[in-house]
Amino acid sequence: MNAEIIAIGTELLLGEIVDTNTAVIARALRSVGLDLYRTTIVGDNAERIAQAVREALGRSDAVITTGGLGPTVDDASRQGVALAVGVPTEFRPELWEQIQERFSRYGRTPTENNRQQAMIPAGALAVENPVGTAPAFIVETATSAVISLPGVPGEMAYLLESAVLPYLRRRLGLHALIKSRVIRTAGTGESWLDERVADLERLPNPTVGLSAHPGQVDVRITAKADSEAEADRMLDEVEASLRQRLGKAIFGVDADTLEGVVSGLLARRGWRLAVVEHGTGGALASALAVEGAVFAGGHVLPDRLEPVTLTSLVEHARAEFGADLALGVVAWREGDRECMTFHLSGAGLDEDADRSFGGPPGNAARWAVNMALDFVRRRLA
Repeated sequence: MNAEIIAIGTELLLGEIVDTNTAVIARALRSVGLDLYRTTIVGDNAERIAQAVREALGRSDAVITTGGLGPTVDDASRQGVALAVGVPTEFRPELWEQIQERFSRYGRTPTENNRQQAMIPAGALAVENPVGTAPAFIVETATSAVISLPGVPGEMAYLLESAVLPYLRRRLGLHALIKSRVIRTAGTGESWLDERVADLERLPNPTVGLSAHPGQVDVRITAKADSEAEADRMLDEVEASLRQRLGKAIFGVDADTLEGVVSGLLARRGWRLAVVEHGTGGALASALAVEGAVFAGGHVLPDRLEPVTLTSLVEHARAEFGADLALGVVAWREGDRECMTFHLSGAGLDEDADRSFGGPPGNAARWAVNMALDFVRRRLA
């Protein structure tokens, strides 16, 4: 069984707002074991909405649209879905009564254009919206179903959980679930990782995929199973294989961050870390400051410094802030590459390292922070 999501709204295509609904729906579909193969964004145009829905119906067991159910002229989802399945829209008096009652509860009076929110495709199943004014609806075909939800995130999420997921379980006989786990690595490149896990990336279930970020690569494991226990067993087996192959490159799982892991390592020792940095815009101090008490303080250096000068400033910062460890980072661009040198001092450590990065300049600060934090992590782990 598989589904598609269609997010509707010209404002999404113009980049005026970010489509967060698709991600929420995708996670919900995963929880009921329904595969998601495609998502689409389409503007507020009935013909284009109809075309997108028709195409999705031809290849999916369920199509979920979000957005375009408001009272204004450009809210075209009702007309688009009706066109897609070849029926007119029809006025539902009971929905209009619900809309009026809801406005009354808010101490407001609906305007005439709110009446169109009681118009849904003929024969559709109406889904009452107790947390908003736009009813949702479901249109069933012989082989599929279109489920149209409001675009307001809170309303969409409520109806998804309370009405849509139970409906999908019943209609499609869903008993499985899809569960994912993200293994987080740092200090290695995507190609290095790929060489070591290529055979796992070919597995049909669980599936394994890589996602590269500046100075960090995530390995996502996704298992489809009939129970959470079975999914966990499948995820555990692949994670064990990854840990054997990747060793210290792995720094965490799921919500773990490098700054959080480093802060935890420092906290367990009762240590505090000071930093001095240049070329990172203060990103290292900002990342550590979120973690609280283990961050002793820091300085942003105004000029590029030679390593020997950096070393002396690191020692000075450690003394100034009363820290157990101090880390210095200097990043600069040289030709088409970003370069970095850093120095770690204190608690019996006195080490330097150099790194270079050939990615987009905009990613350089985050890359430098992640590489520096990973250097500290490996010395403390």
